[in-house]
Amino acid sequence: MIYEIVLFLHVIGAFVLFGTGAGIAFFFVISNRSGNPAFIAHTAGTVVLADGIFTATAAVAQPISGYILTQLVGWELSEGWIALSLGLYVFVGLFWLPVVWIQIKLRDLARIADSEQIPLQPAYRRLYRVWFAFGFPAFFAVLAIIWLMLTKPSF
Repeated sequence: MIYEIVLFLHVIGAFVLFGTGAGIAFFFVISNRSGNPAFIAHTAGTVVLADGIFTATAAVAQPISGYILTQLVGWELSEGWIALSLGLYVFVGLFWLPVVWIQIKLRDLARIADSEQIPLQPAYRRLYRVWFAFGFPAFFAVLAIIWLMLTKPSF
C-alpha cells in the first residue's frame, strides 16, 4: 500500500511539473504576443506565483518520492534509466532556475513599462528570447524523463 501511495504522488508530481510548465509557457507566450505591458505584467505575476507554488513544490517532491520508490522496489540509483532520469532532472534544473529569475525580471520590466506608459524596452525583448529558448531543452528533457519513468528501458 505504501508503494502505491508513493507511486501515485510521484506520478502526480510529474503531471504537475509537465502541466504547469506547459501552461506557464502557453499563457506567457500568448500575453507577450499582445505587446500590452499591463497584460504581460499581470500574466507574468501569475506565472511567477504558479512557478513558486506548483513547480517548485513538485521539483522538491519528485526526487524525494523517486528515492523512496527506489528503496521500496530495490532499484539502484545507478541503474541506467534511473541514472539518466536523474541526469536529465539536473539538466532541467539548470534551465529552470535561470528561467525563474528571468520571469521575475520580465514581470518587473513589464510593470515599469506599464506604470510609465512606455513600450517594452529592448532589454525586455532580449530576456524574453532567452526565456523562450531555455524552455525548449527543459520541456523535451521533462518529456524524456516521463518516457523513462513509464518504460524503464534496460541499457
